Amino acid sequence: MGNGVQEGSVRLREDAETVLSGAVSSKRDHRQVLSSLLSGALAGALAKTAVAPLDRTKIIFQVSSKRFSAKEAFRLLYFTYLNEGFLSLWRGNSATMVRVIPYAAIQFSAHEEYKRILGRYYGFRGEALPPWPRLLAGALAGTTAASLTYPLDLVRARMAVTPKEMYSNIFHVFIRISREEGLRTLYFGFMPTVLGVIPYAGLSFFTYESLKSLHQEYSGRLQPYPFERMVFGACAGLIGQSASYPLDVVRRRMQTAGVTGHQHGSILSTLRSIVREEGAVRGLYKGLSMNWLKGPIAVGISFTTFDLMQILLRRLQS
Repeated sequence: MGNGVQEGSVRLREDAETVLSGAVSSKRDHRQVLSSLLSGALAGALAKTAVAPLDRTKIIFQVSSKRFSAKEAFRLLYFTYLNEGFLSLWRGNSATMVRVIPYAAIQFSAHEEYKRILGRYYGFRGEALPPWPRLLAGALAGTTAASLTYPLDLVRARMAVTPKEMYSNIFHVFIRISREEGLRTLYFGFMPTVLGVIPYAGLSFFTYESLKSLHQEYSGRLQPYPFERMVFGACAGLIGQSASYPLDVVRRRMQTAGVTGHQHGSILSTLRSIVREEGAVRGLYKGLSMNWLKGPIAVGISFTTFDLMQILLRRLQS
């Protein structure tokens, strides 16, 4: 009988330890998710604010038939500043923040979760993923974030290309679009967005993670310096945005058709229209050189901020 009581006591203690271990693990998982959300939100906000004037200028050229050049982009920035004031260069940035904060938070947090899931599936728990799962994790993260925040991206594009008299604030954009064009309009351009975000997010995360992995292998240091992270992020942004740029032009045309005089159409009809009117290279890659300037800066700031915030939060928690 003594042995039975002792065995029961041992089982009870083991069960209690299992429950306690599960609770600790669950608490740790929740902390990791919250840490990723907070770090991603800050990373997105800093990166987009830093390049907002260049981003607005790029969008204006994307949705018009004007020929792009660095000189014309500078003239547009200069005359916008003269006619509307310095802060007008950041017009639409409030809508950008409303979109980019949840977008970046979801994307970075989803990426960490997809890495853990794929790591368990492929047997690489706690280790760097091999190339294909690494690419898949980035693509899934970008698709998840884009699907959940798309209407905010459309609103931001509308505010960037219209005079300030047309829309007084973000809510006014939603109200006028739903009243004058219908709620369906809030998802015009969604398909090219998803088709574009798969190579963009996939290649961006893949490139950044691969460069960090190579750095660790050849330098012998576990963590890169901040300026090295910036360089890795810049390379990631350059590759990701170059691969997905034509679809970015198409989605901007579809998003802003209601206020620029273009007809709402499908992806293929919008593509044909751009190529017919402006040519394949000049039309579909309009503003790409500006993206080569702002993209690496934004992505570099974004990835670096996320990583450093993660390191800081882990230290604070421990």
